[in-house]
Amino acid sequence: MTVPSPTTEPAPAPAGTGTDADANAAAPLRTAPDRRERALRWRASWRRRETLAAYGFLSPWIFGFVVLTAGPMIATLWLSFTSYDGISEPQNVGFENYRQLFEDPSVAKSLMNTLVFTALRVPLSMAAALAMAMLLLRVGRATGFFRTLFYLPVMTPSVAVGILFLLLFNGNVGLINTVLGFVGIDGPSWTTDGDWIKPGLVLTSLWSVGSTVIIYLAALKNVPQDLYEAAEIDGVSRWQAFVHVTLPQISGALFFTLIVNTIASLQTFTEAYTAFFGSANAQTYSNDAALFYVVHLFQQAFQYMHLGYASALAWVLFLVILVITLIQARFSKRFIYYEGDER
Repeated sequence: MTVPSPTTEPAPAPAGTGTDADANAAAPLRTAPDRRERALRWRASWRRRETLAAYGFLSPWIFGFVVLTAGPMIATLWLSFTSYDGISEPQNVGFENYRQLFEDPSVAKSLMNTLVFTALRVPLSMAAALAMAMLLLRVGRATGFFRTLFYLPVMTPSVAVGILFLLLFNGNVGLINTVLGFVGIDGPSWTTDGDWIKPGLVLTSLWSVGSTVIIYLAALKNVPQDLYEAAEIDGVSRWQAFVHVTLPQISGALFFTLIVNTIASLQTFTEAYTAFFGSANAQTYSNDAALFYVVHLFQQAFQYMHLGYASALAWVLFLVILVITLIQARFSKRFIYYEGDER
């Protein structure tokens, strides 16, 4: 008689009788691929036609980015440590250009003008665009017509907008002050009073909020209507529905336009330069309040040919924009709602 050994392994259970835990235990463990395996996969991907086709379509953008963006940025970083007038050979001056930034009073003045303009323009343009988008949402079949109508000013050249500012906001014969006069308001000197130059430029910039209107309109159309129905059943007012339903649902679009409009406002140049620094108007209008940072950068680079110093100005502006964008991204996380978010 044969006695079974106590170390004999049990026979495998028939199919369909095991538990999920047994199945999971029997399945081989998947580990993350190591660096060599990832490299082999990357090399193997180049043999697929889809990969080659994807890089083929991306190649124009990659070429443009390297030649027109990354290359000039690296070149200006090097030039920012040199004294260069565009003709003679660049001379290395170390951090002298960056040291001069702190001694140049125009830098602080232009930077403050730019920050004030941005603080005024961004919230006002977003509020105006959101109001127009909500009006477009209620016009029914005519939405397409008004959407095109609102977007057309975006196609207007910025130089024309600068000239339009001088025509509309002229203190004596401008249309704005004429309209204000009809209601008994004595309009300010928009183009000569330093306190009113930046507000006037901000109001003129509303001319081109059409692209932001289109983004908000698309976001508003994606808000689920059942949320409004539920809010109505709960007896909330329209303002409460706007605050607790509409704004959270379009918060992603609001955050995107906040970032884009902030960067664009910090780089404002054409309208202010056309209105206050053109050769015909430079001696006529007050321009200290319109000296924005990029205007000062342009003057240093192409009027005074201080290309090394202008490169340092450009890199400081890049760092300012980077810091402001990171701050906005950091403090906006709690206010942004994405689909599937549990908040």
